[in-house]
Amino acid sequence: MKNLLQIHHFKLVILYLFAMKHLLFFCFLFLPIILFSQEKYAKEISFISDNDFYFSTFNDRYYTNGLFLSYKYLSKTKKENQEKRILEWQIGHEMFTPYEAVVQSVNLHDRPFASYLFTSFGVNRIYKNDRTLNTTIQIGVIGPNAFGKELQDFIHDIYGFKKAIGWKHQIKNAFGLNFNANYNQFLIKDPSNHYDISWINSAKTGTIYTNISSGFYARLGFKPLARIINSIAFKTNLNDKNTSFKREIESFLYIKPLVRYTLYDATIQGSFLNTTSEVTKEVVPFVFHLELGLKFTANRFHFGYIFNYNTNKSKNLRYDNGNNYGTVSVHYLLH
Repeated sequence: MKNLLQIHHFKLVILYLFAMKHLLFFCFLFLPIILFSQEKYAKEISFISDNDFYFSTFNDRYYTNGLFLSYKYLSKTKKENQEKRILEWQIGHEMFTPYEAVVQSVNLHDRPFASYLFTSFGVNRIYKNDRTLNTTIQIGVIGPNAFGKELQDFIHDIYGFKKAIGWKHQIKNAFGLNFNANYNQFLIKDPSNHYDISWINSAKTGTIYTNISSGFYARLGFKPLARIINSIAFKTNLNDKNTSFKREIESFLYIKPLVRYTLYDATIQGSFLNTTSEVTKEVVPFVFHLELGLKFTANRFHFGYIFNYNTNKSKNLRYDNGNNYGTVSVHYLLH
């Protein structure tokens, strides 16, 4: 059985490398198309997928999957000191498991099974002095009604993995209501405008997450960088006839380190609105999170791949060296 599992993992690695090879070929083949004429687009649809499989075929634990579908568009109203306001609707799903999705005994669950399904509405205020303030309200549900078990079984069926065991012990159903805010401010750039740093901050409060975080967003551009008020890096790239900017050609690497202080996490502690969850754990207050990514535009599209690392979010984990996962994003502009 062990040999069969190793062969299966080897096949997955080969498949992954084959796919990445052809993706890179596709990117270089269409690189000249990136040199499109500058136009204005006021709407965007996007799909973002988080999964530990995007980084390693051997890890399937803790924050194991996230799916987010969004629609953004320019608001027709803005204040005098704002360059633009962007409104966003999103449907999202997050899934969490113990160190293995096939843990037999509930006593071995080092963190709870949990899933969070939500819809959200956000307003991104883009100010003329290179600052942004994004506020969001989320409404959803945590627990079996978020269909985490069903989604993970579907994903495992696609890749031929074993079905997860233990979802019957997941965090119990509870209503989700969260208010989130993100504030970003440009700090400094080099004279050639191929490198810049911005200060990033966020705060969340509600029945699912309550935390604050702060860090930096550093970009290294393959061409001169767009300002943070008109960049795919900060979701500020939409424009119309009333804005001062046009669509920018962007291609950059970035690093985003931040420190988060957590007061409450219902996916770990269970919801205070329903205290009957069988498995709950204590949160680790201070968490370090790191993103390393590549983002680039191509015609109406822009793409991203991100490596994510965070230190332990809960206590007494079997693997205490943090968690890794990848993010793949695809965005498409509309008139």
